[in-house]
This record gives sequence, structure tokens and C-alpha cells, in this order.
Amino acid sequence: MTSSRFDFRVDAVDGKARTGRIAMRRGEIRTPAFMPVGTAATVKAMKPETVQATGADIILGNTYHLMLRPGAERVARLGGLHAFMNWPRPILTDSGGYQVMSLSDLRKLTEQGVEFRSHIDGSKHMLTPERSMEIQRLLGSDIVMAFDECPRADRPRDEIAASMELSMRWARRSREAFDAGGAHAEGAALFGIQQGALDEELRRQSAEALTEIGFDGYAVGGLAVGEGQEAMFATLDFAPGMLPEDKPRYLMGVGKPDDLVGAVERGIDMFDCVLPTRSGRNGQAFTWTGPLNLRNARHAEDMDPLDPRCTCSVCGTYSRAYLHHLQKAGEILGAMLVTEHNLAFYQQLMQAMHGAIAEGRFAAFAAEFRRDYFAD
Repeated sequence: MTSSRFDFRVDAVDGKARTGRIAMRRGEIRTPAFMPVGTAATVKAMKPETVQATGADIILGNTYHLMLRPGAERVARLGGLHAFMNWPRPILTDSGGYQVMSLSDLRKLTEQGVEFRSHIDGSKHMLTPERSMEIQRLLGSDIVMAFDECPRADRPRDEIAASMELSMRWARRSREAFDAGGAHAEGAALFGIQQGALDEELRRQSAEALTEIGFDGYAVGGLAVGEGQEAMFATLDFAPGMLPEDKPRYLMGVGKPDDLVGAVERGIDMFDCVLPTRSGRNGQAFTWTGPLNLRNARHAEDMDPLDPRCTCSVCGTYSRAYLHHLQKAGEILGAMLVTEHNLAFYQQLMQAMHGAIAEGRFAAFAAEFRRDYFAD
């Protein structure tokens, strides 16, 4: 453990790309950072110690799912999320806003918050900025996310504007509720979330409102919700630069390896996504020469490793033929091994970007990455 509550420093800048470190009480987070997603207090198909061995400095937990099962109050009684799931390093918890958005048929949105029915048992719940902060405090989160609404980018502009303004009011209430959190607030950090979909002026208004409130870090929200990579990158060409340079910038819910490279190119420091674990459970492996579908018959007698350039234990031990067999047989080990490789690959990608930025060769690295990744 370090003694710092939250200290971010930028070590090197190359174009808009930057590398740095976040010091927190439970450890240091190297940026660019990819956070494996531990939705329900588990990174699916992985033991926590294996996740750490891939190189992950921090993981993400899900406020919505944990409040429903097993319940934030129960997790608190059991010693907090870190002890509960045996993860000693930092944990970021999302606010629950994105999951509530996805339940549009089961929710009622008001100024106060969101009333919704559980997708598990239909029970009614009310999630407000204050309750979101309380849940994240009970979980013992190291990085807490402000409560927000995340509209789809294809909604009319007036709806997106109204949603953004509501999220900014909720951001201020989140700030006030977080600050009232006593000992937890003294050891944790709070991030605000920029909204505004693809609209540059709405993004600017959101960034100004968040900066005026003041947060330890800032997320770019409302992307990767169906708008496509081209539109996402066009928004990232301006959105991160509206946020304070001396704070980390977190792109929520992204993404594919080429998404990560393009976002770092545009000034993003932190990421999370279910893709490497979900793909691992479905037989898709990410490699430096692009994704592989291990269920494809061409791998049935292929004794090569998944990726000769990968240094993970899976690539050093198992052949594509064996992993193909596990996938075709529906064996749990197949999901475990491919997930482990994918998470290790994502961390190796982060480390490679870290080194390229530090050495002032990020543009060349990005070009080489794209050449190899899209070679087929």
C-alpha cells in the first residue's frame, strides 16, 4: 500500500498520447490502464490472483449488479469488496447509471433519480446520486463514479441536452454525497462523467460544469453505445481536450484493441470493457495479428501457440489445437485459458503503448500495430 489518497502524474507525452501513474493507498495504477471488468465481484472465468498475474493494476466492479446481489450492505458486513473477492489492489466501481439506462422498459426517470425493477426478481428499487454514493462507500470502492444518465447517441439533440444537464445536476449531488462519506471519502477518489453524445458544444458545456464542481478524474461517457468507431474517434478528437490536463481521463466501456490504440492516440488514460472476458468464453482470442476464432476447423491440428509474441502462460503451454478441442467440447477450461490470454494480451498492449509514448515513438507504434492487426 502507498500513503497517497490519489495522486496522478504524467510521465511522458507524445502528441496527445500520454503515460503516467496514479498513486493510491492500495497501490499504483500505470497509465494507459486497462481495467478488467468484475461485474458481480468476479472477473468471469478467472481467479483474482490470475487476473493480477496478467499485469492488471485495477479492476472494475458494478454498482447495479452488486446492489441487487448480494447487496451492498451485506458486502460491507463481510469486510468490503476487496476482502469479499480477495482483490487487494484498487477497485473502480461504476455508478449504475449505464445499467439502469439499458433497462429502459423497467425504469422511471425523475429529477430525484431512477426507479426501476430488478432484472433478477422484479423487485422495485430507487437509485439516486446519494444512494449510488452510499452503495459505492459500502463496497469500499477506491475510485467512485458520479451517478449519471447515459442516453443513446441517436436520440434527438434536445433530449441529449436535457439528459446532459440532468447528469450535471446529479454530478453536483454526487460530489456532495461523496464528501459526506467520512473515512471512505478521505481514502477514495471521485470521478465525474462528461456527457453530450457526439455533440461538441454539449460536451464543452458538460466539461465546464464538471470542472467547476471539481473531481479527481474525469470520464468520457456516452460513447461505445452503438455509434461506431468512426463517430467515436471523431468525438474523441475534441472531448478529452476539454477536460483538465492534470487529471486522468477515462473512456468508459471501450473496447477492441484497435479502439484502445486510437483512444490513447487521442489522450485517453483509462479503459474498461467486458470484451476480452466475453470473447474468451466464446472462443475468440485477441492476438497481435488480429482476433482468432478458435472454433474454426483450421485450428484442429495447429500445434502453434495462440500468439508467438505473447508472453502469457497460456501461449507458453498450450497449442491452438488443444484450445480448439476445449472450445468444441464445451469444456470450462477452454473459457478460462482463452480469457486469461485475452486479459494478458490487453495488459501487454497497455505496456507496449506505455513504452512507445515514453520513447517518443507512439505514432510509429500505432502504425505498426494497425498494419499487423489488420493484415488479414
